[in-house]
Amino acid sequence: MADEPVLVITGASSGIGAATASRAVEFGMRVVLAARSDARLSELASELGGRERALPIECDVTRWEDQQALVERALDHFDRMDAFFANAGFGAQRGFLNESVEHWKAMIDTNVYGCALSIRAALGHFVDRNAGHVILTSSVAGRRTLPGSLYSATKWAVTAMGQALRAEVAETPIKVTLIEPGMVDTPFFDDQPEGALEADDVARAVMFALAQPPHVDVNEILVRPVNQSG
Repeated sequence: MADEPVLVITGASSGIGAATASRAVEFGMRVVLAARSDARLSELASELGGRERALPIECDVTRWEDQQALVERALDHFDRMDAFFANAGFGAQRGFLNESVEHWKAMIDTNVYGCALSIRAALGHFVDRNAGHVILTSSVAGRRTLPGSLYSATKWAVTAMGQALRAEVAETPIKVTLIEPGMVDTPFFDDQPEGALEADDVARAVMFALAQPPHVDVNEILVRPVNQSG
């Protein structure tokens, strides 16, 4: 089991993160599950085979100390970390007169600052190891402008971080992949959307990127439901 790769996932308690954890274990990986919801993480870890296969860690991605501890505990427990999926994030209503400014700040802190901290926490280990894979959850909204969407602006930032990180590590074997889903039926939405992707559809896209041989770096995966044209 010691030679089985280890994937760290933030935002792992539900949606895309939880679905990716399930697929990763199915693919023979071990996973570190990070989120603010400790109870749900423990339940999911148990479902995936217990601490030998899935380690739950309570983590607020906006806290640098939590992100450092996440990587340290992953390495202490599994003695390796092969990939880091910076997936934590949430949205807001469109319209610059909607939502509270407090909600805006929390979203920006999580989606942008939290993502940057994940990159920083993982990158030192990957540079030392001269190997690794950073995966970032951006969005279709990070490729096009949505009217009144501050969420879209945060995902443009994630897309930019992915491109900037790829340029920084271009002379190394470290891989960087942007996952850009369209509409997904996850807890992101208050009302269940019709015709949306399922979380597992995105999880399978993540696994496609992770399953490539060492000389192949999948830079971006844009995945949308068949009826979403924009």
